[in-house]
Amino acid sequence: MNVFSLRLPLNFWLMVCGCFLVVNSIDNLAFSQNLSVSKDKVGSACVEQNITTLTTYLLRDLPSYTNRVTQRARRRSRSSEVYSYVLLAGRPEFTPLPLNPGIDNTDNDKSAASGVEQVFFTTLERQYIGGKAVELQQFHWLLLTKTQSGWRLVMMFTQTGSSGKQEPLSPPRDSSSSAIAQAINIWLGDCQAGSVRMRN
Repeated sequence: MNVFSLRLPLNFWLMVCGCFLVVNSIDNLAFSQNLSVSKDKVGSACVEQNITTLTTYLLRDLPSYTNRVTQRARRRSRSSEVYSYVLLAGRPEFTPLPLNPGIDNTDNDKSAASGVEQVFFTTLERQYIGGKAVELQQFHWLLLTKTQSGWRLVMMFTQTGSSGKQEPLSPPRDSSSSAIAQAINIWLGDCQAGSVRMRN
């Protein structure tokens, strides 16, 4: 499934959530200005990474980070809720969508100037329902902003489809509080702290 199939329905979400994205990114940037920049260079490798390199390391580690988040939630709830296990994360694309679609042709430049970077990626997940394994593909639209103290998650949207492609994709949903988004936030914090292994 090409990631561009994810983009058409997301334009509707962009119009609804455009103001929130701008306000949220401004809040993140304002918050970052109040943080003192550490002289210690432990996390500088993370801060200095461009979005392409950062995403390479993030997607490498995302399945294990997400599965730990899911396992902790499962131990706390002790319910019979169905949980997913992330098997793979990859296929990143970086061509941005306009944050204010349909206004003019300079939206991509405005997106870059606002400090919001857009990443599209896919995860393959497995659920066990009634003792049967079901595999799902998730298509994610991740928005990140780079601050003085490191990268931060602004918002994320997700669509779900079956790995066999028999069913259409679900409508896009705000997944900013999902297990994957939590895992991304934890990974970004670990990266800033210098505990993420990065190869030169």
